[in-house]
Amino acid sequence: MTNAVETPALLLNVAGDIATITINRPWVRNCFTLDMWRTLHEMADQVRDNPDIRVLVIQGAGDEAFTSGSDIKEFMSMTGEEIDAGFQVLEDALCAVENLPIPTIASLNGYALGGGLELALACDMRIASERATLGMPIARLGIMISEKFAKRIVDLIGPSRAKDMLYTGRLIGASEALNMGMVNYFVLSHELKKTTNDLANRIARQSAASVRAAKITVAKCLPLSEATGATGPYFIDKTDFPEGVAAFLEKRSPNFREKR
Repeated sequence: MTNAVETPALLLNVAGDIATITINRPWVRNCFTLDMWRTLHEMADQVRDNPDIRVLVIQGAGDEAFTSGSDIKEFMSMTGEEIDAGFQVLEDALCAVENLPIPTIASLNGYALGGGLELALACDMRIASERATLGMPIARLGIMISEKFAKRIVDLIGPSRAKDMLYTGRLIGASEALNMGMVNYFVLSHELKKTTNDLANRIARQSAASVRAAKITVAKCLPLSEATGATGPYFIDKTDFPEGVAAFLEKRSPNFREKR
């Protein structure tokens, strides 16, 4: 365990014109600390500033998770205001990935939950193995979704399916995610690495100018492309969130207060 803790939690590797960010905490399902979200933002900026990179791949280490989202335990010692600030750090990192001018691919080898699913949806394309499980169980924790959070899901699968996932917190497998348009490819786990590499290399061989222009023009066609994330409740319910976190850590059902 000591060696695992000393290993960098995020790894950035550049091989030719393809960059790969590996989420490297497999012993905790690759969950993100706030420092990791900050590092992801920095790595996205490094990728943006390197003119030789034409495609970015994001993957999780091990075979259990892409990332299970933020490390819930980290929030236990924070005030409500500090937690909101932490969620803004997460959102800023997601936007840094989402706004990259080059194509981005999420390689999903297991759990992609909460902020982990948001990271996958911030990428342009998603390849999922049969081991992938996707979901946004935020209502179990008293987390309130912003426009920017919701936009990524609604743009892909539409409002009705988005509501189903957000209201119930249910998790879906790779096959269902493919059918609803949340992932682009569904492959067997032993094919995931090769399929991801082949797709990245195929994109890298195209005209960089054409691909970048396509990313811009497609984004402009999205019906919710102007969502700002600045309105509505944001990011947690100050009463439900502590109860949701406590229930999560104690492995019990939350006892949320009644509201009219």
